[in-house]
Amino acid sequence: MPLLAVQGAKIVDDEGNEIILRGAGLGGWMTMENFISGFPGCEYQIRESLADTIGKEKAEFFFQKFLDYFFAEDDARFFHSVGLNCIRIAISYRHFEDDMAPRVLKPNCFAQLDRVINVCAKYGIYTIIDMHTAPGGQNGGWHSDHGSPLARFWIHKDFQDRLIWLWEQVAAHYKAHQWIAGYNVLNEPADPHAQHARLLSFYDRAYNAIRAIDTDHIIFFDGNTYATDFTKFPDDAGAKWENTAFSIHDYSVYGFPKSPEPYDRTEGQRDVMRRSYERKRAWMDARGLCVWNGEWGPVYARPPYDGDATDAINQRRYNVLEDQLEIYNKASFCILMDRLSWSIWLYKDIGFQGMVYVSQDTPYMTRFRDFLAKKYRMAVDSWGADDRYVKKIYEPIVGLIKEACPDADTKRLYPPIWSLEERVARYSRQTLVAEYLVGEWASIMKGLDEGDLEELAKSFAFENCAKREGLNDVLRKYAPEAK
Repeated sequence: MPLLAVQGAKIVDDEGNEIILRGAGLGGWMTMENFISGFPGCEYQIRESLADTIGKEKAEFFFQKFLDYFFAEDDARFFHSVGLNCIRIAISYRHFEDDMAPRVLKPNCFAQLDRVINVCAKYGIYTIIDMHTAPGGQNGGWHSDHGSPLARFWIHKDFQDRLIWLWEQVAAHYKAHQWIAGYNVLNEPADPHAQHARLLSFYDRAYNAIRAIDTDHIIFFDGNTYATDFTKFPDDAGAKWENTAFSIHDYSVYGFPKSPEPYDRTEGQRDVMRRSYERKRAWMDARGLCVWNGEWGPVYARPPYDGDATDAINQRRYNVLEDQLEIYNKASFCILMDRLSWSIWLYKDIGFQGMVYVSQDTPYMTRFRDFLAKKYRMAVDSWGADDRYVKKIYEPIVGLIKEACPDADTKRLYPPIWSLEERVARYSRQTLVAEYLVGEWASIMKGLDEGDLEELAKSFAFENCAKREGLNDVLRKYAPEAK
């Protein structure tokens, strides 16, 4: 089976037939995220804290079992049954090298990734390898797993050199694998340079390093500023970076708790979503380049937190999802925009966004129920945060900054997509408060033996998950096989 390739604005097979990649992101697995599996802060923090609390061997046992159960053959079988054909696998550099032993591959570091790529291949599912975390952090998000709102990847060349080295190892390992659609080189970069100079230099180096080893797989480049901005990319990108697609992330504000208004499917609201989408991909369309929507999708209400309003909220969110898909499929304003490949975020979690989610009566959800409720009330996670219980606590900080810096609301600090309120939340709740909760999360596992730890990890197995059928029904309608 020959590899997929980019041909103009399309992804095609070896006979030139267009292939539409439609699927979901496997986040929270080889890059664990706080809202996906329930811990506070960053993955490296909870791994270190758990090792301190229950011992290194037991901690490593738990995390290994977590990887084993989180995605297995039952997951691939279900994913295929929905009609989807591509999984974007978020990985962390930390699985492959250690910060204290850079440029040395860890033993068996490809074993889990090999396993999932191969089980997906068994069910005819392409995979895209997504470098979700980079040494030093490529953006200020928790999902970069570096514990700071400052993206140090862009100010230390050695961090960049290490990631180039790692991509060489990945390319060498997978260059012949026919079910890998390609390599998503860097998730949501946030290079603060006015001309995106460091990002573009890194992309040049990464492209050349990968192509020296693997000349055939598609390379996917995210736009700057969290995959939203291509305006400083070179006009000759299609020629200098052959067989490359360009990745936008098209989240709609209507799919989140902080939506400015309930989504009622008005033409004005659809127009807001349509214009946001057009703007993100305009640079590629002007040059006839291939676009991939690597992340998008609403988050969902949960009965323990949203009570009787849950169903009504979620129906509006499903409407957002479907109307975005309608925009992607019927974008008559540009002939290049009617065959979009996309990957929703997210396949699996503990109930906020996934196609499937861990059931409430599992050992993990039962044991962590009170902690998860506390974390929700404190709005510690940035993703889709509902700050109604703590907003009044942080408003004085925002007010103090506005008073001391009258231009705070208009001052364009990087990234400009973060408002003043968002900055305060990320620096205080996501970073500071989360640090104080890390030990509490780990302490909940104190005293457990390996059998208990395995039962916690097994909570994430497909057999112990519920399906978000409202979401899955929409996906079935728009999956490639349903066309």
